[in-house]
Amino acid sequence: MSFLLLLSLPLLSFAVQVKNLVTFGDSYTDITTMGDGGTMWPVYAAGYANLSLYPFARAGATCSNKITPRPFPSIFESQLPLYFAEKHNGSITLGPEETLYTQWIGTNDVGVYSLVTGSNNASIVDVAGCMVDWVRVLYEDGARIFLLQNMVPLNETILYAPYSYPNFYFNGPRNTTEWSVFIRELVLSGNALSRAMLQALVPEVPGAHIGIFDSHGLFQDIHDNPAMYLNGTAPLNVTGAVVSCVYPEEGETGSVQCTTVFGTDRDSYLWYDELHPSEQADRIVAKQIAQVARGDENKWTTWIS
Repeated sequence: MSFLLLLSLPLLSFAVQVKNLVTFGDSYTDITTMGDGGTMWPVYAAGYANLSLYPFARAGATCSNKITPRPFPSIFESQLPLYFAEKHNGSITLGPEETLYTQWIGTNDVGVYSLVTGSNNASIVDVAGCMVDWVRVLYEDGARIFLLQNMVPLNETILYAPYSYPNFYFNGPRNTTEWSVFIRELVLSGNALSRAMLQALVPEVPGAHIGIFDSHGLFQDIHDNPAMYLNGTAPLNVTGAVVSCVYPEEGETGSVQCTTVFGTDRDSYLWYDELHPSEQADRIVAKQIAQVARGDENKWTTWIS
């Protein structure tokens, strides 16, 4: 079964049949590591919209290890080569007018051991340019329908909040307020840059349908209006996590102190741990992406071509 994707722009409208969902990104999208502690959004989205899912996202990834190096399978050095290998050897066959390609990247590019900690020589301009190059490379290989999911408000995650504590992702000394302000600026700048670069790319990719999914706006709305989205059996919580672990600060001795939420109480939380969205948040994302795939109106998606 397929769905009709209707994309409307001023003076322009067109329709395509969407049957397949191809995902690239990091642990926010990887269906094997389950960063939300349950089922990840691509699996839900494929089920909601009856799509065949081709998941290439991998936990820990950045857009390119040549820009923001990390010892994980990045989009350009690992995920795209794997996709091209499988496509060109016939392992997968995807019609360009019936396949939606998504990218959700940036959390590791701007985060700890990268831009926010000054751990490399890259800039937010480099990161945003890489995100847009993903469209260019796939377009040259025949892809035509793209949805870029921008970065969430990372300053609202526990890792980067002013009230943060030493945790699994970073337990070194830091000024938490300074980090929160800096990561907010990186995210807002990166999202604005990628949008501007995508708009500049449009004339170079005739026939491409490029959408921007406002993850930042959606997650900020969940944070600010949790009763509209979260439905667990515990008090609604956008500042804590399903699994929360306080580590000794680097150089200090002591044990890790963890608390875990179980059962339907988990659906009251925006965050699964100090960095990742909860499974309930992923269900929300999945419903929005499924709307896009079905051709329904979606308040968080803007089509620029």
